[in-house]
Formats: sequence, C-alpha cells, structure tokens
Amino acid sequence: MDPRGRRHERGSNWTDQEIVELLQLWSDESIQIELESSLRNQRVFDRIALILREKGIYRTGDQCREKIKKMKLEYRRIKDNHKMRSWKFYDVMDRVITNRPAITYSTMGGTVVAQQVFHSPGGYDSFLQGSSSLGSFGPASSDNVPVPHDASKEGLRPLAAVRQRRRRKAGKTACSHGSGKCGSQGPLDKALASFLVWQRCAEDRLLSLEEARLEKELQADERRQHQEERRVEQDRQHELRLFSMLTGALAAVRQGAVTTESTPSNTPVSLVDPESALLTTSAASSVPCASEPHALAHTVSTKETIKLRSHPSSKVCTPTERALASVSGEKSPEPSMYLSNRGNSIRQHRAILQEGFAQYGANRYDIDNPNGVINMGTSENKLCYDLLHKRLTQSDMLHVDPALLQYGDWRGHAFLREVVAKFLTHYCRCPKPLKADNVVVMNGCSALFSCIAAVICDPKDAILIPSPFYGVITEDLQLYSDVKLFHAPLDCEDSNKDDRPFHLTVSKLDEAIQRAKQEGANIRAIILMNPHNPLAEIYSPKEMLSFLEFAKRNELHAIVDEVYMLTVFDESVTFHSVLSLDSLPDPQRTHIMWGLSKDFAMAGNRLGTLYTENLDLVEALAQLGSFHGISGTTQHQVAQLLQDQEWISKKFLPENRRRLKAAHRYLTDELQTMDIHYLDRPAALYVWADFRKFLRAPSFEEELCMWRCFLKHKVVLSCGQAFSCSTPGWFRIVFANQQHHLQLGLKRIREALKEIKESSADRDSSIVKEASEENRRPVKEDCAPSDNVIIENSTSSPHSKSADQLKEKACSVPDTSSLGPDEFVLHDCQASKPAENLDSLIGTLKQQIRSSNWLEKNTPERSAGEDPEILDVFKALLERARNTEEEYSTV
Repeated sequence: MDPRGRRHERGSNWTDQEIVELLQLWSDESIQIELESSLRNQRVFDRIALILREKGIYRTGDQCREKIKKMKLEYRRIKDNHKMRSWKFYDVMDRVITNRPAITYSTMGGTVVAQQVFHSPGGYDSFLQGSSSLGSFGPASSDNVPVPHDASKEGLRPLAAVRQRRRRKAGKTACSHGSGKCGSQGPLDKALASFLVWQRCAEDRLLSLEEARLEKELQADERRQHQEERRVEQDRQHELRLFSMLTGALAAVRQGAVTTESTPSNTPVSLVDPESALLTTSAASSVPCASEPHALAHTVSTKETIKLRSHPSSKVCTPTERALASVSGEKSPEPSMYLSNRGNSIRQHRAILQEGFAQYGANRYDIDNPNGVINMGTSENKLCYDLLHKRLTQSDMLHVDPALLQYGDWRGHAFLREVVAKFLTHYCRCPKPLKADNVVVMNGCSALFSCIAAVICDPKDAILIPSPFYGVITEDLQLYSDVKLFHAPLDCEDSNKDDRPFHLTVSKLDEAIQRAKQEGANIRAIILMNPHNPLAEIYSPKEMLSFLEFAKRNELHAIVDEVYMLTVFDESVTFHSVLSLDSLPDPQRTHIMWGLSKDFAMAGNRLGTLYTENLDLVEALAQLGSFHGISGTTQHQVAQLLQDQEWISKKFLPENRRRLKAAHRYLTDELQTMDIHYLDRPAALYVWADFRKFLRAPSFEEELCMWRCFLKHKVVLSCGQAFSCSTPGWFRIVFANQQHHLQLGLKRIREALKEIKESSADRDSSIVKEASEENRRPVKEDCAPSDNVIIENSTSSPHSKSADQLKEKACSVPDTSSLGPDEFVLHDCQASKPAENLDSLIGTLKQQIRSSNWLEKNTPERSAGEDPEILDVFKALLERARNTEEEYSTV
C-alpha cells in the first residue's frame, strides 16, 4: 500500500473534495451495473482507487469500499429514522440509490450485463459505442451527480489519457462490424465480449449436465421398477411353491387317514411329517375365537383334529412342530437379507409363553391402567417386594470395591462361589460340605441350560425330558446350541390308579429311550425338575434316585433343576434335594441347578448357579462365562443376601411361605367354586388346572382358542401346549400375586368361560336343528353333499362326548376290518370317492351295523336325563341309521 494512504487505512478521514470525487466515480451508471452484477466487487473499487490516485487522492480499494459502505449506512439511518436531512451528501446518495437500474439476478455472474447488451436498441455495437464510460470510468452527467464544474473538467483529461495508454499498451484496434469503419476498443470491451462467449458456453454446459442428470434419474426409476416387478414375481413363485407343499401334505394326510383313524384314542399318535405339522399349525393359527362358533366348525378336519389331539411326543421336536406356539395371529416376518439362515430362524421363532408375556408387557394392568392385562401366566413371585426392599437397601448392600468394577473370574467371584457353596450345603442338607471350585455362577438358569447343552451335546443331538415341562427350555437349548428335546409324555389319566396324574416313572423313561433309538435320535442327557414346572410335583428321594440310576444305565447326563427348592409352603411336606443323597449313582454326570428368581422373588436379578463334581464341565463352562457374566456389584449384593441366614430363615422364608400358602388357598377355593379340577401340590408359584370340560372338542385348536379368549378378556394364562402337554385343555395359573389382582383375574376368567359356554350352546343348538331338519328329508337326500356326520370310536357312554364331537367331519371311509366290536361309524357320502356308488356305501354301512353291538350298548334311553341336547342328536342319528337300513332292505 502507498505510504501516503496509510493514515487513511480505515477510510475515516476523507475531505469533502475527496468524497465528491469518490461519489462522482461510484455514481456512474456503468459502475453501478457492474457492482450489482458481480459477486465480488473488490476489483471495481480497486479501479476507482486507481483513478483517484491519478487525481492525487491516495486511497486503496478497501478504503473506498469502506467509505461507500459507511455512507450507505448513514443514508439508511437518516431515512429510516425520519431525521432532519441536513447531511450534505444525502441528496446525492438518495438519487444514486433510488435511481439504480432494474436488474434481474441469476445464478450465473454477469448475466445482468448480458441482458443489458442484448436488450439495447443497437445491439452489441451500439452498446460498445454508448458505454465507453464502462471502461474509462468517466464523469457522470450533471443529471446524476452535482459535481463542481472544475472537478468535472479535470476528471476528463486523466481518464482519456488512461484510455490512450491502455490502447497503446495492448497494441490492438477493433473494427466495427457491418459499417466498414474501424473504431478502437478498450480491454474492458474485449473482456466483456469474451465473457459473453463464456456465458453462452456455461449455459450450454449446464443444460447438458441437467439433461444427463434427468437421464440418470430416468434410468434409476426404470431399474427400481424392474426390481420391484422381479420381487413381486419371486413372491408369487414362493407362494406357489408353498401352496404346492401344502397340497402335497394334505394329499399325504388323506392317504394315511385309514391308519390314523384306526389308531385307538388312548394311544399317542405321531405327526405324519414336518409338512403335515406345518399344515396343522397353519390351521391352529387361523382358528377363530370362542365368539365365532360356526366358523370353528369348518376350520379343521377330523384327521387334523386327530393329529392335534396327539402330541409329537415320539419325535425329536423340530421347528415346525414347535410352530404350534405361533399364536400372535400375525404373519411371520419375511426372511431378512441381512441375516443368516440361523438368524432368520431365530427372528421368526414364536412361542406361546413369550407371546403372552409380550401382550402383558404392552398393556400392563395397574392403577392408572385399570383395563390393562393381568398376568397370571408368568411364574413370578410378586408377594415379597416389601421384604426384599427393606433388606436390599441396607448399608452392607451398598459397598463398592475396586475389584468389583474390574474383570473377574468368569465362573463368578471367589467370594460369591464360597457363599453359594455354604448356602447349598445348609439348605440342601448335604451330608458333607460342598466345594466352591465346583460352583459356576451365570446370569440365570437359562444361560446355564444353553451352556451345558453346548458342552455336553453336539448340534442335532437330543436331551430327554418328561412332558409337560417348562417350555422356554426348548429355546434355551435350540437357539444357541441347536440341541433338540425328545419328549417322554406323561398321561393325565394314569393307569396305576395312584391318584397322581402325569406321574413320572422309570418305565416311561425306558419307553421314551427305546423310541429314541428306533428313530435314530442321539440322546445325551435327561432333564429332571424338582419341584416340577408346571405340575408343582415334589419327587421323593427314592424316585429321584431311581431316575438318576436310569441315567447312569444309559450313560446320560442328569441335569436336575431345583430352582423351586425353597418354595414349598406346606410344613407337612419336605423337599429333598439331590445333593442331600448320601451318594450319587454317577457324580460326574449329575449337575444341579438353582437360582434366585423363584425362591427369592428376584426374577429380574439374573443369577443362576450350577454345582457339579465334573471339573471338566466346569472348565468348559468357564470358557463360555464371558458371554453370561454378572456385574461385580450384583455378585456382592447376592453374596451379602445369601450369607445372611438369620434373615433368610427367620424373616424371609417364613413370611414368604405364609403369603404363598394364603394365595394358593384363595385360588384353589375359587377354582372349586367354578368346578375346575386341579393338581393340589403345596409347592411352586402356580396351579396346574384342568379346563378340558370347557373345550368344545379335545383338540389343541380349541385350547388355543380358549387361550385367546382369556387374552381377549385381558387375562394371561399359560396353556398346555406351551409346556408340550400331550392332552389339550390344561392351563397353568400363577397365584403369587396381590389378592386384588387375583380377584380381578379370576373374574375375567369367569367371564371368558361364560362366553365360551354361550357360544358352545348356540353352536350345539344349531347342530341339533340341522340334524332334525336332515331327519325330515327323504332318504335320497341323506347322501347330499351337505351331509357331514361321523360318530367316532366310542367305548364310553353317550354323554361322555359332547355334541360337537358327534358332528365332526370325515374325509374318507376307514377300513372296516380295523374296527372293533364296539365301534360304529357313519360316514359322509361326500367323503367317498366319486367311483363309489350308493349301493356300495349302503353295503358297507350294513356290514358295520351287523358286526357291531354299539347300538345295543348305547341306546338313547340310557342317556335320558344326562343331557337332553345330546339325546336329541343321538335320536336323530340313530333314526337316520334305521332309515338307511330299511332303504337297503327295500332295494
């Protein structure tokens, strides 16, 4: 910068003469156009400063811009505040600012200049001739800026001299086009011409880029549309394949109908294959609720009912068989491209227990939500929160040691394993102290199940388990370790007449192990629960010893779940742990589990323990412990709790047992008033209740429909198929809850059962009406396609079966040679093949009538007084049978 202009660096010390010269140049129309049309105007003010320097005014471009800026601000301040316009430059600024040319801005710099050129009357040449001041910065006319006369004259000469020097320096002249005259053009004129050429090229380039962008978007839309059409086609092909699979499964079921129907009703029937199981599951998921009785009658055929009546007990549980637990009524999620096959299988897995808890979690009952769901299906103890809160908030629970915040032994901290060993030694009444090195602690018994299965089984191996059993064990073993469960079904009607339904014996385990060998299942272990879940059965030391000896004979690991060992609330009953035995038949293969969730009402405080004499197993579990570790502070709190035997034995356990006993008594009294049978066992947190009398048919579809009806009335119970029960109609009811919750839950159960009864009565009356109408029709109409009647194998009295069972549909005629002397079947003419004529069918019926004494043993008169509606059904059916026989005689 010129030294003479340094003291004016900020542009604040301008004389009036200097301001007049600056305004004279700045107010020129060409300067205003260029200032408005350019994004950066530094070069314009630099040229103004150059001209001022030639006049002896030493200012920089920044100073000129700063001065103009301040003058604009002063002008706007005076104008906006309506002050006295005594500023001597106000009129000049007002005329320059208010008389600016109208300019249209665009995204390209210089567009305004192009508009000025192309819109001028003479075109480009006239613009050059008429705008010589654009490059010379000549003085403005007297109409624009009032400038002193001397100043205007002095300004012309230096400007002309500047133009001449620039022309000589460039050494070029321009010729005017069209007139033949040559005229000189300044460097600014050439720059403007080149700028216009550049602007045209830039606009063409922008247009080409926009066209390319639109073309790419069009191509992308076409690709997306093609991909969508391809996806739709793939979905259609997938649906066609599924339909073909289901059609094939249905055909296989129909072909095997004779064998299925000839199986005695008291013999468990295996599912035909996974595909038929899938078909049965689909029927179960589409069963309407109890409020839709007529829709239910046409949902499942007789063969599907027979298959569902029997549980897949003789087969290793497969995912398709466990799909019976899919009860949400929603379509399973489609496979995700981001997950593996195993990940998709886990994501699509559904189970009744989890579905019920999800419904409860989304709409919990409380004071603020009186219409929420009451959970009587999840085994949680909600009676002792006050006792636990008082103990867990004491000062010894709040200790935080640096070691607790660091990594520890993945089997559990040594101090906790010591406490657990002493605790189990005391409360399990062990003959000798247990060793802490044989204890493994993880975040819950589910984690222990998963890890034990992983280290003692290979993928696709199986573990034997009596059913019913706690259904979540299926997920514990299969989702991580891919280990199956092989069921040993327990019958609710035990043949030993010892008043112990679902009684587990060694003979039943032997039968199951033989079936497993026949089916090629590799059984590696057996799971025993004592007290049992869901039966609440307490096994004696003699029984447990016999089970362990069975495991030893077959070289099986015995996983003993004793998580309810302290939840026995009857003083007359004593629980005996496996650890209390003097000696174990196979110590290296016997593993005992226990946890806090049930006995200490701390299901949310995830901690489970395992005791085993097998140190190899302990080392293997330690390798998996990093996936299932527990925080150090939690381990400290649990250790403090378990070693406080005075609080446990004198305060917590007595009060907990008293409250459980009272809640159990309240629930069982209410069940008795509702005439619902149950297993009366003084242990655990639940009651195993028999709702079979409320089922319209002994099928798992009806059980599932009842479960949904309960859920519709905002109460969650756990149905039998969630525990793989072989007999439909059993439910687990949890009573370890506050009394007002139990009262409201039982009230809702009554309402649901009332709705089921009413819907069943309406349906039965409609069936009787249809039977009476069909009885009035001519004999020839009896073989119409709408006639669907079957009386299944019945060795019991007529009133032992519901009218609903008497109207189940049949799809084929069974082999009469397989029928016993007490079996009589009326078949639907529609179910017979088209090739069979009326005569052959009548002959078959006559042969059955003559070879059976069912009519003599089950006359309508014998059922008089039991159920008038069923009696009417029997009369109608028997009358039809006699008419058929008479018609055959006349023929």
